[in-house]
Amino acid sequence: QVQLVESGGGLVQPGGSLRLSCAASGFTVSSYTMRWYRQAPGKERALVAQITAGGDSYADTVKGRFTISRANGKNTVYLQMNSLKTEDTAVYYCYTRHSYSGRWSDYWGQGTQVTVSS
Repeated sequence: QVQLVESGGGLVQPGGSLRLSCAASGFTVSSYTMRWYRQAPGKERALVAQITAGGDSYADTVKGRFTISRANGKNTVYLQMNSLKTEDTAVYYCYTRHSYSGRWSDYWGQGTQVTVSS
């Protein structure tokens, strides 16, 4: 059974850094597209970063500050967040999408809270 579990969220001051982890089970992360989304209070869930076989990509709001990566031996995806801003405050979610017999299934983690505040 596919499962995603996020961890690493917490409280950090503006300008600080934080690393989120997404531990996957039921599949191998190196074989599938992985994404990080975030959702701030009163706002829609937004794509933050993506990693595929072709490389990684980022939303303009986090480009140059965030890095998505994989640790294949641990079957884990990371989101390294540097130079954090108050507007980065949100619940961060790990996501993957798999195809079975031509039909797609979406999988979400439970989310981890990131709060950037002085």
